[in-house]
Amino acid sequence: MPTLPISPLKMAAALLCCACVASPGVAATHRARATPSAAPQTLEAFNAASLVPGHGHAVGAHAVARAQVLLDRAWFSPGEIDGHQGRNLQRALIAFQRARGLKVSGRLDAATAKALEQGDTGGAFATYTITDKDVAGPYTRTPADMAERAKLKSLDYETVGEALAERFHLSESMLASLNRGRAKDFKAGDELIVPDVSARPPVGGAAVRIEIEKRAKTLWVLGADRKVLGAFPISIGGPQDPLPLGVLKIVSEVPNPTFTYNPALLKNAAKDAQKAEVAPGPNNPVGNTWLGLSKPHWGIHGTPNPAQLGREETNGCIHMTNWDAQRLAKLVKPGFEVDIRP
Repeated sequence: MPTLPISPLKMAAALLCCACVASPGVAATHRARATPSAAPQTLEAFNAASLVPGHGHAVGAHAVARAQVLLDRAWFSPGEIDGHQGRNLQRALIAFQRARGLKVSGRLDAATAKALEQGDTGGAFATYTITDKDVAGPYTRTPADMAERAKLKSLDYETVGEALAERFHLSESMLASLNRGRAKDFKAGDELIVPDVSARPPVGGAAVRIEIEKRAKTLWVLGADRKVLGAFPISIGGPQDPLPLGVLKIVSEVPNPTFTYNPALLKNAAKDAQKAEVAPGPNNPVGNTWLGLSKPHWGIHGTPNPAQLGREETNGCIHMTNWDAQRLAKLVKPGFEVDIRP
């Protein structure tokens, strides 16, 4: 993918992002929990789980997770696959329904379930055998203090469970739920049931622009004639650092970015906080992908906290899950317009 040239010396300057420390003051959006599934813990049962409830029954958590996998593969990201009927799933369903010309309800109704299954006939779940490399890591605890983070050579995953969960786009609790009675310690040779999140090409041709809908906390990828190719849940800035309306452009793309923590750019930084350079890694404050915008210090980037996506406020930038930021970077390139709407 073509990128604008950026030298290692200029990379830190490009990443003086004012949006990379999430504000904890926003109440989490209520998420309805799906009914725990009583189905046997088998791959076949998970792949056959009905996406719509039968008479008098709720959709089970594993069926909800199956729908989330199918949405993820269709480029309508539910964020973290967690088996919950929460706001991020609702956002993904609304986007999918709009793109496919269905009645827009934000619910997993029969017509939507049929369209998901007709568009993707592969099993939502597969097996994966843990390797020696998976177990070897490295794994490193992430300090809370930014100055302590700056002492690390890389911001690694903290555990093998976290690494596996992120690789397969799901929460650690859902990874455990899919594998009750199978694997507790994540040893090399253990066989797991995981979401099959293999990439499928988006339906509708090449991407030409991005639109961000602030109220919906959704990033839309559009093709020719404004055709919706995909959508992703995002976190954006709150009242102190609002995302400005209007058109920006992507000016750079940086994989595995460093992060320059500059308290002068943060309204909620401690008075004695010092500027610090934080090494790359998936638990870096800007995650594993940076798409720089034409507004200085602002960008679209990953996050080490996928569970909070769409629920927290940032200090300005646009946060996505690490895997969604990587996927977005495959569709867009420097020069693309980013139209920010209310």
